[in-house]
Amino acid sequence: MELDERPPGGGGDGCLVGVIRIPVKIVAVLVILPVRVVWELLVALGRAAHRNVLGPLYVHVVEPALRVLGRVLAVLLKLVLVWPWVGLWRYVVTPVGRGLAWLGRGAYAHLLAPVGRVLSAYVFRPLWAALTWAGRGGLRYLLAPLGKGVAWVAWALAMLLFVWPWVGLWRYVVAPVGRGLARLVEAAYRYVLTPLGHGLAWLAAAVYRYLLRPVGLGLVWLVVAVYRYLLRPVGLGLAWLAVALYRYVLTPLGQVLLWAWHVAGRIAAALWRGLKWVGWVLVGWPAAQVYRHVLTPVGHVVRDVWRSIRTTVREVRAEVRRALFGEPGREPARSQARTLGSKTAGTDTPAPERSLHQQG
Repeated sequence: MELDERPPGGGGDGCLVGVIRIPVKIVAVLVILPVRVVWELLVALGRAAHRNVLGPLYVHVVEPALRVLGRVLAVLLKLVLVWPWVGLWRYVVTPVGRGLAWLGRGAYAHLLAPVGRVLSAYVFRPLWAALTWAGRGGLRYLLAPLGKGVAWVAWALAMLLFVWPWVGLWRYVVAPVGRGLARLVEAAYRYVLTPLGHGLAWLAAAVYRYLLRPVGLGLVWLVVAVYRYLLRPVGLGLAWLAVALYRYVLTPLGQVLLWAWHVAGRIAAALWRGLKWVGWVLVGWPAAQVYRHVLTPVGHVVRDVWRSIRTTVREVRAEVRRALFGEPGREPARSQARTLGSKTAGTDTPAPERSLHQQG
């Protein structure tokens, strides 16, 4: 089998690409191809075993055995947990219950009912009539007078304990004491509180007229005089001083500070521009030259080498497919990988890979 050494797209490659492609092809044939073939064979063997051995074994052996085992377990569970209780209920509890019910019905019909009728006719009815007659007579001639006497005694005791003491206390103690206190309060109000109130009112009027009013007027006059002859001139002087200080000191000082701020800004801008120019000369321009004249060519070389390796691997895979399955190998298209020197991707997409079972 001869490997196709033609480059993709009809273009020629350099000697470096050819030197790298041949070892890559050798490694792919000696390492990658045997591993891939063994993997595909194992996959096909596993599927064939599942289709022809494991599947029929489960359907025809394992599944019937599981069904028989499930039925046996169900019968054992019924035999241990269900059938003993069903037999006990059916053959013991139900007959015993029916016998007890029949015995109870017979005892009631032939023993309890006749005894009850005899007792009701010859014992309970005469006894009830005698008790009713005795109760009516006792209520009329004994209980009614006794109840009236008890009620009168209770009323007398209640009046003696809860009414008459409080009535006597109010009539002979509280009312006389209250009337005496009322007369005492009236006399104190008439002969003590009223003259004392008149005297306090006259004293308060005299204090207001001859003491508080003159003192208040004097304090008001003093406050007005202090404001007119002291606070107002001092306030006007301080206001004039503040206006003069703002107009002739703070305003010129602020203008000077503003001018100094603008001058400092211009000096800082000039220094920043100088620092930027120095940085570009010392760092930026050498870095741009290194990137343009060193890194870009190296990147192009790495890109060409990577393309050659990828193309070689694809050609080897195509040759292997053609050798194994007899179909012509197709050259995979270039992937949409972004190149080092451009910002756009390729237009073609790589061909999809197919395993041995998909191709078969």
